[in-house]
Amino acid sequence: MNKHLSPIAIARAQSGMTGEIYRSTKHFDHNEGLSCCFRQWRATHSHCSLVHGYALSVKFVFATFNLDERNWCFDFGGMKEVRAWLRHMFDHTMVVAEDDPHLATFQDMHAKGLVDLRILPAVGCEATSRIVFDHVAPIIEKETQGRVWLESVEVREHSGNSASYEKRPF
Repeated sequence: MNKHLSPIAIARAQSGMTGEIYRSTKHFDHNEGLSCCFRQWRATHSHCSLVHGYALSVKFVFATFNLDERNWCFDFGGMKEVRAWLRHMFDHTMVVAEDDPHLATFQDMHAKGLVDLRILPAVGCEATSRIVFDHVAPIIEKETQGRVWLESVEVREHSGNSASYEKRPF
C-alpha cells in the first residue's frame, strides 16, 4: 500500500472497490435541548437580523466501505464527546458571527452574565452545519482509526428549515 494514501483510501482499496458503501445516521433531535439564540446581522431584509432562537437538531451521516466485527458502520457510543460539545456550543447560548458589527455589545452582555456567548466565523444553518462537520469529522476518524468517515451534517432549525454540509473524503 502507498504510505501517502489516507486511511479512507486504503480502506477503499482493501474493500475491492466494489462501490459498496454502508451508512448509518445519528440524530440529536429538537428535544435534545440545543436551544440557542442567533443573530444573522447580514439578513437586513428580514427579521432574522434580530436575535431569535431555535431548538436545533443535528443529524450525522457516517459511511464506510467495511463494517466492523459487529457488522456496524459506526458505534454510536462514540458520540459522547460530540454530544458534550454540541451542548457546550448550542445549549442556552447566544451565537453571533465574528464580524457582527455589534459584537462588542454581545461581548459586554456576556461579561455581565446576560448571555453565554459563542462567536463563530458565520451564522446560519449552512454555516453551522459546516462548523459542526469540521469539528466532528476528526473525532470520527480518530474513533474508528479512519475506517469510517463523516459524510454529512444536517442542522435543522425546526421541521420546516434545515441545511446540510457534505464533504467527500476521496
